Amino acid sequence: MDERILKIIDDSLARCNANPAFLDRFYETFLASSPKVREKFAHTDFTRQKRALRASLYAMLLAASDEGKGPERYLRELAESHSSRKLSIGAEFYDLWLDSLLATVKELDPEYSPEVEKAWERVMMVGIDYLLSHY
Repeated sequence: MDERILKIIDDSLARCNANPAFLDRFYETFLASSPKVREKFAHTDFTRQKRALRASLYAMLLAASDEGKGPERYLRELAESHSSRKLSIGAEFYDLWLDSLLATVKELDPEYSPEVEKAWERVMMVGIDYLLSHY
């Protein structure tokens, strides 16, 4: 992945994380996206879940920095936990997850632009494609 795109995401993620509402706002948007999403998260400890999300966003960034070996290196455990054998997180959930993430970035990143959105989408799709391939 182009270093320029990775820098755009790194900078945007830093700006989003500087806003204490970032992860809460993401989950508000994501949970509102579908009754199926709300059902999946019905018994979730959101304090722990937000920590996991923050870590997974950085893991996705690391995975995209080395598209050859990065996804396997940084996302293997996440892929296993989200597979059909465990949490059963399929394609429909990733579509809603990405849409919710992009909407939250648009809302909270003060330097949001179409270029920022495209960079987020490219980087996150590296990880999403890997997770789906291990479903």
